[in-house]
Amino acid sequence: MLPMQTDRGRLEGTQFSPRLRRPMLMAAAFVALFSAGILWSGNGQAEAAPNTIEISNFSFAPAALTVPVGTTVTWVNDDDEPHTVVESNTLFKSHALDTGDKFSFTFTTPGKFQYFCTIHAHMVGTVVVEAGQ
Repeated sequence: MLPMQTDRGRLEGTQFSPRLRRPMLMAAAFVALFSAGILWSGNGQAEAAPNTIEISNFSFAPAALTVPVGTTVTWVNDDDEPHTVVESNTLFKSHALDTGDKFSFTFTTPGKFQYFCTIHAHMVGTVVVEAGQ
């Protein structure tokens, strides 16, 4: 067991044992890299999962998504306001999605499916479903 230092005074001039020096340096390096954003992927934003449409800043992103037949598409509300996802011919219709809520739909036929938010009608998007090979 390692002896514990009970003096909570200044650490100036304190020498750490070689057994503690390396782990402390590794931890400090990790904290520095993490703080600098080097360990983050991208620009501080998490990468979206495949076939996911993010609802953010009162828009759907991507606004157009192309997928093969049989694909499940998931919409995720990242806004602070509720939103809905409703296909123009009501093939699918979500309830009001609060922040963090998700809605999924599996596309079983090819075609172009336009959808919108019933709360904010200017929010529109399209899913293009391509026939299998």
